[in-house]
Amino acid sequence: MLLEHGTEAAFCGAFLDNHKDGVYACRFCGLPLFRSGTKFDSGTGWPSFFSPYDDSHIRRLRDTSYGMIRVEAVCARCGSHLGHVFPDGPPPTGERYCLNSVSLSFTEQGEPLPDVLKRGAPEGLVDRARS
Repeated sequence: MLLEHGTEAAFCGAFLDNHKDGVYACRFCGLPLFRSGTKFDSGTGWPSFFSPYDDSHIRRLRDTSYGMIRVEAVCARCGSHLGHVFPDGPPPTGERYCLNSVSLSFTEQGEPLPDVLKRGAPEGLVDRARS
């Protein structure tokens, strides 16, 4: 699903009801994507966030599949499909990053961020997960 741009069924993802403090990262490469403090209940059935960990960690692509025009969110490091971005989120951004749980991993606050690729954490990502 990560590299094939699929979508998991609504209300079945592992992180939909996760209320722990920490950081959500790309399951494929480990790049931090969202802090738990930006997660909100959108009622859509998918984990939703209003702001990324860092704007440079998410790449936005035009998606015209299924006869719709949407903005696809992909991991800026590895290109894995994360979900879509919609302009109907809460303040302060007004954005809703609607994501697939299968595309994410979660690191609880106080734990080291993932190093899935075994390259050592880049400068700025060595700090501990925080919300």
